[in-house]
This record gives sequence, structure tokens and C-alpha cells, in this order.
Amino acid sequence: MVSAGGLNLFIREAGEPSPSAVLLLHGAPTSSHTFRNLMPQLADTAYLVAPDMPGFGFSDAPPLDRYEYSFENIAETFHELTDVLGIEQMFLYVHDYGAPVAYQLATCWPERVLGLIVQNGSVHDEGTGKAWDTVKAYWADPSPENRAKLPDWLNFEGVREVYVAGVPERMKPLLAPECWHFDWERMSRPGNVEIQFKLFEDYKNHVARFPEIARYHREHQPPCLIVWGRHDIYYELGEIMAYARELDRLEIHVFDGAHLLLETHYRECADAIRGFLERERSSRDRST
Repeated sequence: MVSAGGLNLFIREAGEPSPSAVLLLHGAPTSSHTFRNLMPQLADTAYLVAPDMPGFGFSDAPPLDRYEYSFENIAETFHELTDVLGIEQMFLYVHDYGAPVAYQLATCWPERVLGLIVQNGSVHDEGTGKAWDTVKAYWADPSPENRAKLPDWLNFEGVREVYVAGVPERMKPLLAPECWHFDWERMSRPGNVEIQFKLFEDYKNHVARFPEIARYHREHQPPCLIVWGRHDIYYELGEIMAYARELDRLEIHVFDGAHLLLETHYRECADAIRGFLERERSSRDRST
């Protein structure tokens, strides 16, 4: 546990502590647990830090009246966390809910960002397709009628669905069922479902920032690696080409997985990430 932003934050670490690091930002309904297989594969390459967001995993989950559950505020909390850990510059691993947190960090402190590693997270309209129509209707008009039309996902079956949806049948034996049991155990703590819905509502503010994020890409040109599960039912493949429209230094790997790609392809992703980090380190060394 590390204290930052007035909270106790659970973190996973791998590699030797260093002023430069890879900050791995998880999505919902997961936690740093989603990086459990990836991090040991890269411990010889970089210092990796994966925090649990407030309300997730083993980090504190204060009630709604004691903590502002917004992605902007979580980014502020994690910015303080990196200061506590002595991290000066970082690669940001962007996944699902990790995207709004990562891009708050990137746009507020661009000088600290060494590059991006994007895995099934959206910052473009192309990534949020027809599956998001009902959600966007609720954001535009959060009436009881529109809320009733939302998928019923804040329950055990909804958590399991994030893992299994879209995964080819031949790969489903690779999925560890204890993952969704663990996630639901943490999510179902008293008051936590309400926390999750609050963050879901705040995601509309991330979508509203898409033009600002595009400007960040064009102006700062962070080197970027994309590792993507092509069977993701939540984010469209068009997201990848939207990145290609804005970034000059872009490497793309598309795998035969789904939204939680690391459950089936963590070795392949580790190989791609290792090569990316080593090339970027060599490029920085040549420029100094």
C-alpha cells in the first residue's frame, strides 16, 4: 500500500525502481490484477507500476461523499502517487477506464510522458460504435426511462461477460474463472456498485475530451504502441486507424483476442512491449 491523495492505494510493482517507469492503468471491472501475468514478463526491461484505482481491487473505496469519483480526480491522485514513488517520466499503458485517466495525465503533464501503450481503450468516436448508442442516449438524457434501457452489467454476470464476450471458443479454456469471481467480490462491497455507476456517468466527460486528445496527439506526437484484441465487443477496430490519422510514430499489433486481451495473449503483448520499450530507449540514448 502507498498513501497518495489522502488514500491508501494498492500497487503491483515489477523491475528495479527507477525515475522512468511504465504506469499500467486498468479498466473496469478489473484492477491491477489484470496485469499479473504481463508484469513478470517485462521485469527485466523496465520498472512497472500498476495501481488499483480508488474503488477497485485493494485500494481504498471511500463513500461518494468523501471522494470525488471522476477520472480527472483519479488522475490527480495517481499524479501524486508517481511523485511519492519518485517517478519523473513514464510510458502510459492505456486500457478501458485507464484511457481517461491516462489522457488526463498526458494532457496536464505532457513533459512527463515518454510514450503510450494502448490496449483496447478508446479516445476517438470511431472506437465507440453502435454498442454505445444506448449509453450515449442516457448521457444526453439521464432519465429513469433511459437508465432502464441500459444493459444490466453491474452484477456478477455482467462482470463475467467482460471476460468471455467475443472470445473465440477455442480460447475460452485459457480464461481463469477466479478473475471474475475476484472482481465481483471487490465490486460488491457496500456502496461500490454506486461508485462504479458514478464513474460510468463520468465517462461522458472523457468522450467530450476526444478533440482535446486529438490535439495532444498532433502537437506532442508521443510514440505509441497498440496491442489490440480484434474480437472486442466494446471498442471498434476503427479506433486503431484513428490513432494512425494523428500519430507519426505508431506500431500496431492486432491479436485474436477480445477486450481483456492479456487473459489470452499476455506473452505476445509482452514481446511487443519489450521491443517497443527497447527501441524507444535506444532512440533517447542516440538523441542525448
